Amino acid sequence: MDYPNFSFEVLKIAATSRARLGRIYTPHGVVETPNFIFCATKAAIKGGTPQMMREEGSQIILSNTYHLMLQPGAELVRKMGGLHKFMGWDGPMLTDSGGFQIFSLGYGSVADEIKGRRSTERPKTLLKISEEGATFKSYLDGKKQVLTPEKSIQIQRDLGADLIVVFDECTPFHVDKSYTARSMRMSHRWGLRSLEEFQRGASGVQALYGIIQGGVYPDLRQESAQFVNDHGFFGHAIGGSLGASKSQMTDVVGMTASQLAPERPIHLLGIGGVSDIINGIRQGIDTFDCVHPTRIARHGGALVPRHLRDEFGTPHKEHINIRNARFQEDVNPIDSTCGCTTCQHFSRGYLHHLLKAKELLAMTAITTHNVHFMNRLMTSLRNALQEDRYEDEVKFWE
Repeated sequence: MDYPNFSFEVLKIAATSRARLGRIYTPHGVVETPNFIFCATKAAIKGGTPQMMREEGSQIILSNTYHLMLQPGAELVRKMGGLHKFMGWDGPMLTDSGGFQIFSLGYGSVADEIKGRRSTERPKTLLKISEEGATFKSYLDGKKQVLTPEKSIQIQRDLGADLIVVFDECTPFHVDKSYTARSMRMSHRWGLRSLEEFQRGASGVQALYGIIQGGVYPDLRQESAQFVNDHGFFGHAIGGSLGASKSQMTDVVGMTASQLAPERPIHLLGIGGVSDIINGIRQGIDTFDCVHPTRIARHGGALVPRHLRDEFGTPHKEHINIRNARFQEDVNPIDSTCGCTTCQHFSRGYLHHLLKAKELLAMTAITTHNVHFMNRLMTSLRNALQEDRYEDEVKFWE
């Protein structure tokens, strides 16, 4: 299938891994890869503005089909000119299909299940899975909703993001291989229906990603990779359960990415830890998305390079907690090597005060820093790939 106004080019492949430099061209601009996609879940970056995102170096953001179909509704967004105009973002955008939220919320959690951590904190909302699609209760008002592959594509068409994703069942960690296989094959059928609906309304302003499922099972991942390779998707998105540990996730991602058509961009859904990104790039992943950088910011978590984590005795984490009492009288910025607006103007002591006082500025300031950190990380890794010094560069971050 042709995708006018879209293309992907690989500029360089590392000599010692599958890491690669590239560019994704979209109607709203170019995304340099590897890159990180920030989550504007409900058409807003929590704690930030589109202007801030641009000023701190962001190239692409993501919004959520599931949440936006419920509030304010895809038709309203379309009437308002689409997501770009609606929220004031003029760069590339991606929307997911809604499947992750339906099934992860339905199974009683969100990211925990996908990343192998079991949780039952949220009430289950999924009512029924069938060949037609998914029936679920809205978390807003409890009303019954049905989302099919066709409707997911129609909603994403109304939302108007550049890059969109097929509808799939996102299987949780605890299901067995037989369920995973049945689910994966149904997702393939849904993927074909998504592709057919996309082709019916294709106008050259969007490009469609296929999703690879299969859980932790190599033969299923291979089957799913072959499915997406064989059909006319613009890009690949690796989804589903990636295992119960970081090492298993590394194995699953590496094994899956190695079997995907190299001329297409590869996205890793819902993963955004620094070490996970560094490992993912080695395995050929081009883009990542996750709520992690902005979510921890709202709770006082500031992302910092390795040397600062070591200094404060938290090498097992990738951030420092500005709420900690040790920062109460600290006159230093979060990171003296950081060029973000927050580090240029605010001290750790001031941010600590804002957090204790529950001032909204705290969320904005630390979110700004974390956004800058992630963009700085990705820029440095791209530069290191270009200059053949990737493994030396990661020592500063990981």
